[in-house]
Amino acid sequence: MNSNIRGNSPFVNSSSSLESSEFDEWLEDEIEAMDIEEQIIINMIARNNYVIHHLLTQQSDQATMAESPEKVNLIPTEATSENFGDYGQIIEASSDGVPFGPNDAQLDLSRGIPRLYIMRLKDQPFRFSKITHHASVTQCLGSIGGNVWYLGLAKPSLIEDGDRERVGDNIESGSDGHLYAPPAVEKVRVFRFSGPKFVKLKRGTWHAGPLFGESSMDFYNLELANTNDVDQTTHDFKKNNGVTFRF
Repeated sequence: MNSNIRGNSPFVNSSSSLESSEFDEWLEDEIEAMDIEEQIIINMIARNNYVIHHLLTQQSDQATMAESPEKVNLIPTEATSENFGDYGQIIEASSDGVPFGPNDAQLDLSRGIPRLYIMRLKDQPFRFSKITHHASVTQCLGSIGGNVWYLGLAKPSLIEDGDRERVGDNIESGSDGHLYAPPAVEKVRVFRFSGPKFVKLKRGTWHAGPLFGESSMDFYNLELANTNDVDQTTHDFKKNNGVTFRF
């Protein structure tokens, strides 16, 4: 604030011949300046309070979604070569000696060392709230013994080769720096797999599972040696969208 009015008035040692109207005019200017400075301070305080309130409201909304998420019920669809094309491939038995063709898994293992192993999973009930993709590999999964299992899925949403304009501002950065659009709640599906077949997921296909009814199941898994270390990008629907899925 202007300090002239607090003992530094230019009229303190002035001649008494100065007219009172000059002092009144000076005083009026000082008060007006003080009012402007006070209003600026008030506006700054009000804006800070608004920002704090907005941040607290966001945190409260996220906490509420996490504590009381909406439960979305999904109906599983039996996976076939015809209905699975947006997510990858269904590979079924073929006769020995048949040459390589479009019905075989079209693999991309070029970005690292391939890893083929048997994965044992336990307690994978029919519900999920997180979904993951791998940006660098076409992952293959199949149950040992052909038992029934399920995957929660959403289409790949990797942003590559000029896709940024198509997606707009809804862009996030993945585990290794790649760009993607988060999966939408309404685009999530559940597929059922049974019998002697395996699934090849496209690069970037969002997946939750395998999920199953038994206490444990074994799956063969083809990915890269470092997939679990550097290529795991996860979207949390419970935290970000306030929903969980079940079937």
